[in-house]
Amino acid sequence: MSKAELIRLMNVRKVYGSGEAQVTALAGIDLSIQEGEFVAVLGPSGSGKSTAMNILGCLDVPTSGHYLFRGLDVAKLDRDGRALIRRNFIGFVFQGFNLLKRTTALENLEMPLIYRGLPKAKRRALALGALAMVGLADRAGHTASELSGGQQQRVAIARALVTNPAVIFADEPTGNLDSERGHEIMRLLKDLNETHGVTIVLVTHEEDIAAYAKRHIRFCDGRIVGDDGRKST
Repeated sequence: MSKAELIRLMNVRKVYGSGEAQVTALAGIDLSIQEGEFVAVLGPSGSGKSTAMNILGCLDVPTSGHYLFRGLDVAKLDRDGRALIRRNFIGFVFQGFNLLKRTTALENLEMPLIYRGLPKAKRRALALGALAMVGLADRAGHTASELSGGQQQRVAIARALVTNPAVIFADEPTGNLDSERGHEIMRLLKDLNETHGVTIVLVTHEEDIAAYAKRHIRFCDGRIVGDDGRKST
């Protein structure tokens, strides 16, 4: 059975500045991502991949074109509307972990659930379940500062999972890790995709990291120059 379309970009352009200082970060891109995909977005610095990720994550809006998230035109939403999309449907994993250092792993995971107004018992159950998914159930009471870099990134992934998002955007998630820990994190992401059907969009500049994804989209000069999963529409 075919998967439902989750994301569609249609002729999306992003321009910064004006006049002689104008820079075109995205020069009219088209992209479709289905639920359950594991996509790697690659390209050199300044290629447009980070700009595209910011738009997909509802952190920025296109200058022109359309971004459809489950059929909803995100570009037409105001700041509050985009914040609701992020809160309810998107999980983020960043290079820098972004954990509260003096707060336990469990409490870090409960934080986004507090904003949803969930009762304490429900928050704790969901947080413990997410930690178990990333193999850290026995580290629930450890603060972030007591965990290794690889463990901190696992907690960050669990935090992205705890709200049961429609998609996880992972921006250079192995950038602050050594090679062994980096591949450990990528094996975890691959397992979450294959075993639990989590949709993942990964930004990386490393070919060996991108190899874990099933589809590879390449950016250059604000355009998509390669997509081994492109389908005719």
